[in-house]
Amino acid sequence: MLPKSRHRRPHRTAFFNLSSNKVYLLNLPEASSHGKRCCGSSHGWLVILDETPSVLLLNPLTRSKFHLPPISTFPNVVRFAYSEIGREYALRSPTGESYTLNLRQIRDSFVKKVVLSSSPKKSNGFVALAILNQTGDLAFCKDGDQAWTFIEGASSYSEDVIHYNGSFYAVNKYGVVAVCDVGGSSPSVSIIETPRQLGADMQYLVSSKDGLVLVSRYLELDHDNSEELYRTVGFDVFRLDWSEEPKWEKVTDLGDQMLFIGQNSSLSLSASGFPGCVGNCIYFTDDYSELNYESVFGECDSGIFRLCDGTIEGKWNSHCTDYWPTPIWVSPNPY
Repeated sequence: MLPKSRHRRPHRTAFFNLSSNKVYLLNLPEASSHGKRCCGSSHGWLVILDETPSVLLLNPLTRSKFHLPPISTFPNVVRFAYSEIGREYALRSPTGESYTLNLRQIRDSFVKKVVLSSSPKKSNGFVALAILNQTGDLAFCKDGDQAWTFIEGASSYSEDVIHYNGSFYAVNKYGVVAVCDVGGSSPSVSIIETPRQLGADMQYLVSSKDGLVLVSRYLELDHDNSEELYRTVGFDVFRLDWSEEPKWEKVTDLGDQMLFIGQNSSLSLSASGFPGCVGNCIYFTDDYSELNYESVFGECDSGIFRLCDGTIEGKWNSHCTDYWPTPIWVSPNPY
């Protein structure tokens, strides 16, 4: 899903199809109207925030909607009032100090990413997990919950989260993984102790046919322009090896697999099932994780990284005329 463009018609959302190399417009006012931000894509559903406490799940193909508990129900939000213009939210920091944020700040920077355990339409229920951008806390809600709950002991594992083998797996900046089990009456956290992966700027977890995969992303500051821009210069891929003690084993060839990372719930797909796509590649979008949302600028840091030679191709960047909100991968789920 591409960023908004002032040249497109209102209420239309643009999607770039990798197989056909074409852009398609869908009438999605819930996602494209002024003031909307998509902070996640999981199991074919978009997670939409706006300048209200609402957290909306939207299926872009069926237009089905599902509301998660509002932002005002996160444990660190102590007050929400529209009448307090410019400081509608009162929050408590991890150190116990109070501070305020306005509607736009909450929309743009409070939530980093939301992932789902399954489609909301499944009969056995689902769980949503949110990464909070400023504090690094992980919070979850189950189908039917009226509020979000923090996962104690997991606040330092906020680089990325996926649902894998019935639990949520979260990773920190050094590639250490926390397994968060939210199935019981209270969440539990166990740590997979692995040798630290040092030097990466961003980390992502992916569930692939070979098991749990860690993708390390490297950035450089580009001084060639009048503005300083962070650009992706490379990736490393590791597979979790359980043969003795858990460790990350470097992967140099993904074969037919391709990985999709960004503000979406990370995906691994087979290139042979998608004409026009290439295996042994990482398809990445800019999620601004390395920047403060208050100072986002520049162009979309998106492209295709080829593991075979380390080159990067910006296949769809010409369609990203705006840089906010970020482009995001969507795997359609019409059912």
